[in-house]
Amino acid sequence: MKGEQKGEGGGNLKRLLIIDDEENMRHMLSSMLRKVGYTVDEAADGLDGLEKVKAVSYDFILCDLKMPNMGGMAFLEAIRDELGTLTVIVMSAYGTLDTALEAMKQGAYDYISKPFKPDEVYLTLKKAEERERLKRENILLKERIEKIKGSFHFWGMVAKSAKMHQVFQLAQRAAQYDTTVLISGESGTGKELVAQGIHAAGKRSTMPFVTINCGGIPESLLESELFGFRKGAFTGADRDKKGLFEEADGGTIFLDEIGEMPLSLQVKLLRVLQERELRPLGDAKTKAIDVRVIAATARHLDEEVRQGTFREDLYYRINVFAIMIPPLRERTEDIPLLSRHFIEKFSIGMNKTIQGISPSAMSLLLGHAYPGNVRELENAIERALVLAESDAIQPENLPPDWGNRPGAGLVPSAVFQGYSIKEAQKATEKELITKALIATRGNRTRAAQLLEISHPSLLSKIKEYGIVA
Repeated sequence: MKGEQKGEGGGNLKRLLIIDDEENMRHMLSSMLRKVGYTVDEAADGLDGLEKVKAVSYDFILCDLKMPNMGGMAFLEAIRDELGTLTVIVMSAYGTLDTALEAMKQGAYDYISKPFKPDEVYLTLKKAEERERLKRENILLKERIEKIKGSFHFWGMVAKSAKMHQVFQLAQRAAQYDTTVLISGESGTGKELVAQGIHAAGKRSTMPFVTINCGGIPESLLESELFGFRKGAFTGADRDKKGLFEEADGGTIFLDEIGEMPLSLQVKLLRVLQERELRPLGDAKTKAIDVRVIAATARHLDEEVRQGTFREDLYYRINVFAIMIPPLRERTEDIPLLSRHFIEKFSIGMNKTIQGISPSAMSLLLGHAYPGNVRELENAIERALVLAESDAIQPENLPPDWGNRPGAGLVPSAVFQGYSIKEAQKATEKELITKALIATRGNRTRAAQLLEISHPSLLSKIKEYGIVA
């Protein structure tokens, strides 16, 4: 660290500069401060001190205000750019309160009136050291928060789970290149948000991001929407029209629900992807395009290929870099973070000051199966904010059927992946323990009572399941 030297005992010695035109004062302060662990240099006036500051990094400076050649105020002015990393304490026998205030306006940390007791100087320096320590800790804390925040976010998406961190890492990697990406996941998991993030984090971010839902446009119109047409190409084509691929030239086109695309158009899309050129309807000429393609689907395209409803060659052409977004029920640890994110998002528009979610409401949020995934949670939080009358979301603010349907909140994610009763029991125990800890705000004794098990048994299960309590 700046200005530190190792002492004989292995400790760090703070480097200090004394600037005073009185030799006796310099000698007295130097002797005293060396005894308490400082490495001390001396300067006879501000000009001498300025030269030393240019040559050596100091932690602290004791500077007299009234000196020949260059006084303390002029010295402070001369080192103004260095005051962010230097701590200057001014001294004067002629000072008044106004002088002290003026010195601190110029950037001095503190002011000592002469004559002073040795302890007064030492205590002032110790107070300055404590301030510097707190400043360093605050910087480290901010860096840590930014690091954590960065790991929880990806271009508008927030998550805490390891599964979503992997998704974020893959998306960040994909953003560096023009490789075609296929994003898979159930409806409502955030496939378009990931696609937008890949575009925004890449070199095409200043160019268009064009979205089309391949299942939301009639087959008769989809071709002209994608590739455009020329005037007279068909009845009603009274002008030339650019297709979405041409609109996205230089940027990214997002083909949402590509599994819904009719077979007749799949071969034409394949040709565009392979040749990097298109031919609008009614045009005899092809046109070169430079478009990055990101596709998404809620279907299992490999199964669609086996059934003959999706072209195998197109599947392999778009499945170059695959990203699978897990459903929300498989990453319930993301629910509290997502809920807070949506509260912040909607509170601003509604001009409400909702502070959080009650434990009982959070229990319902954690227990819901989320067939609509993140989109369903977002809608539930928006509804809750409309109905909330206190500073926290309550159970009655959530959709009325939540927690009342058979098995709601009691079907663990493991059940969706297999048939093992033993594994299902473990998953159920983990979810119930997590819910109890949230409901009791981490009070393990109370949680054990809710779960109707002993406190030692709860501690054992917390450790076994790796629950963060």
